Amino acid sequence: MVKEARAEAKLGVGVETLWKALVEDLRFIVPKLIPNTVENIELLHGNGGIGSVLLFHLGPDVKIMKIQKERIVELDETKHEFGLEVMEGILLKKGFSSFKTTFKLSSMGEKETLVDIKVVYETERDGEDEVEMKEAATKPALSFLQLLEKFLLDLSS
Repeated sequence: MVKEARAEAKLGVGVETLWKALVEDLRFIVPKLIPNTVENIELLHGNGGIGSVLLFHLGPDVKIMKIQKERIVELDETKHEFGLEVMEGILLKKGFSSFKTTFKLSSMGEKETLVDIKVVYETERDGEDEVEMKEAATKPALSFLQLLEKFLLDLSS
């Protein structure tokens, strides 16, 4: 059964700066943020637009798998919406049978952005603890956004 989890984060970074980091520079920033989890990200297919496939080479902290493939499934610069779907990877080994994360950025001022996170997922087994699965679905995105915010603020200071 398809389920949905939502979360939001307020970041002390302007929407354009955050958009550039999240969409254009993602492949280069993530390995700097979490080098023990993601060593590098390779663009396997496409030009970075919808349908492009990213191959995450996972680091020493990830024991289950060494790669994760994700496809860009949403990219709307005018609405500041960006979505990735896991094609193969660790999340699909941890109880999820499908997993798509969408970020929608909304400016709250010159140096503040609200990020709405929507995760659409399916679980392999019915009867999974719904609260636990929703938390497992949104926690990686929220943690990533906190690290990204710190990285961008450190760059600007």
